[in-house]
Order: sequence, then structure tokens, then C-alpha cells
Amino acid sequence: MDVQLVSGEVLAAIAQTVTPQGVIGVATMLDVPLSRWLEAGPELVVVLAAVRDPGNAGTVLRAADAAGADAVVFSADSVDCYNGKCVRASAGSLFHLPVTVGLSVPATLAALRGAGLRVLAADGTADLDLDRLTEDGRLRRPTAWLFGNEAWGLPAELRDLADEAVRVPIYGRAESLNLATAAAVCLYASARAQRRPGEQVPIR
Repeated sequence: MDVQLVSGEVLAAIAQTVTPQGVIGVATMLDVPLSRWLEAGPELVVVLAAVRDPGNAGTVLRAADAAGADAVVFSADSVDCYNGKCVRASAGSLFHLPVTVGLSVPATLAALRGAGLRVLAADGTADLDLDRLTEDGRLRRPTAWLFGNEAWGLPAELRDLADEAVRVPIYGRAESLNLATAAAVCLYASARAQRRPGEQVPIR
């Protein structure tokens, strides 16, 4: 490993944060083709459609990793997963699971469905709520979750490509959940449903 010592002025010039931690690393881009991880038979996948906020995208990536997802797909019109803020928000999860970038959502969903995954679109206006989906056992199947833009959600033409649209129920007076929080709730619901009773969670 090549290590270079630099002055504080040089560090400040090349860092993307106001108060850098004193260490900067250079890494190669890690995105992988969809076909490579699709062959392994994924059971939980995240597809981000036009997600533009790097903090949200990185946090979804982190939640996907924590929930044991097999891969995350960034659509062509989503933020760059190597955006500095996205990388920091992922808290290292960018390096833990396959990330595929630059694909169209329709092509991605067609490939996932062809591999046996059921596509669920997260939509706050959907009739079907996550509780009912969990109770009737439908989350046990291999699932791809489709999440849309922070401000306007999923357009109708993408929502219609999913097998079902699902909303996270809100029990209090909050108007809505932000993208990353809703994604974490959905992914953990799937992760819990897919785990067999008594199955041990591996320590990483």
C-alpha cells in the first residue's frame, strides 16, 4: 500500500469535507454487472429509481446491507453512488454488497422478474399496506423493492411495472416517512420474513 504524507493545506484542498479526518483513501470503482450477481439467485434486492439525494441513497445502501440484501441497483437517472456524500452516508456498506449502476428501471425489473423475484413498489398512496403483506406471508418470496424519488415518489409508469404497490402504515400524526426510513422498514420486514425460525444471523 502506497502511503503519502501531505500538509494540512494539501489535505484541505483535496478533501470534500470541511473538517477532514486526516486520512484520504483512493479506491477503484466497485460496481458490478447485474448478470454477475443475478446468477447467484438473490432473494432481496433494492432498485433506486431517480433517487437524487446522495445522503438518502447512501443511507438506503447502508440499510440494504444491514438487512442482508443481495444487491442494490442505481438507475441511470439516480445519483452517482460514488458521490462523496453518498459514500460517507453508506458508512462502508458500498464495499460490502454488489452495486449495479446506469441501468433503466424497466430493463432491470424485467431481468429481476425473469430470475424469479417479485417486484414491490414502495408507494405512500398504495392500498396495500406492509402489515398485511407481512401477515399473509407474501414477503417470504424472493423480492425486489423499488424505491422512487424523494420528492415525487414513483411515476405511474414505473409503479405499474411492479407486481404490487405497498405503503408503510403510519400510526401517528406524521405526514410521511422519508425515503431512507421507509426503505429500512420495508427491507427489514422482508429480511425478517425470509429468515427461517431459529436461523442464526451470521456475525460479520
